[in-house]
Amino acid sequence: MSKVSVIGAGNVGATAVYYIAEKNVDEIVMVDVVEGLPQSKAIDFLHAAPLRKYNTNIIGTNDYADIADSDVVVLTAGIPRKPGMDRMDLLKTNVAIAKTAAQAIATYAPNAVVIVVSNPLDVISMVVLREGGFALKRVVGMAGILDATRFRYFIAEKLNVLPGDVMAMVLGGHGDTMVPLPRYTSVAGFPLTQLMPADEIEKLVQRTRTGGAEIVNYLKRGSAYYAPGASAAKMVDAVVNDEKRICAASVYLRGEYGHSDIFLGVPVLLGRNGVERIIELELTPEEQQQLDESARAVKEGVTNLETFYRPG
Repeated sequence: MSKVSVIGAGNVGATAVYYIAEKNVDEIVMVDVVEGLPQSKAIDFLHAAPLRKYNTNIIGTNDYADIADSDVVVLTAGIPRKPGMDRMDLLKTNVAIAKTAAQAIATYAPNAVVIVVSNPLDVISMVVLREGGFALKRVVGMAGILDATRFRYFIAEKLNVLPGDVMAMVLGGHGDTMVPLPRYTSVAGFPLTQLMPADEIEKLVQRTRTGGAEIVNYLKRGSAYYAPGASAAKMVDAVVNDEKRICAASVYLRGEYGHSDIFLGVPVLLGRNGVERIIELELTPEEQQQLDESARAVKEGVTNLETFYRPG
């Protein structure tokens, strides 16, 4: 029996539950601190089951104990940045939420693979690892799949091809220093660099880096949730079904790509045990420099974290 828990019943969490249900896992538990919110959404999802043809038991709850024995826990809880709130205030609030969630996961589902979606993703992943005491391979941040799917769509739109025929790789921190890799991107097996001029590729690289901000600018308040929810569901599918899927994800590095003691987006093999292998690609000096710059931005976030946060 496969059991997945999603912490946070906001837009991202609820959308992830919907997409995960369509993967036909046996049970999904949705947890939120707001009374009635996860319960109401769980019932609504169940009402859609006959039409969407899934047979998943979906439970909404305010009690962390209900996540017991989960195979995967997806952490989406957190707040978006509000008017007048600076980045440090946002970081402090979301770290406190992540700290509580990580301790609950460690108590009730210590053997789960934890997929972190909450932002700032690479920093929150570090908090979850420290608070939960999990094996390194069992904490993974959802970044590369989301960033890559945006890159894939922009390429497909430009070339007027089927989006699913585009494969892409995006490394680095989940933010505007991410590193899309055109050399490792293809369309139906053909290298992107042979299908599009360099200046056009660069425009799409830049749009990928600001893809999330583009949506925020339209919404004014709030952020993307359909693509993040679908990306989290894809990672859940890889773990629950032991797919051995190669994708980019934020993982704890111990010397890979020249970096240690941070979470950073790199290619991994994702399966039932979580991150089963970190794959080291050969990067050009320019690509490595971009990845190093992204790592510095993540390290700055960790430095800010350590000004107020102590584990436990």
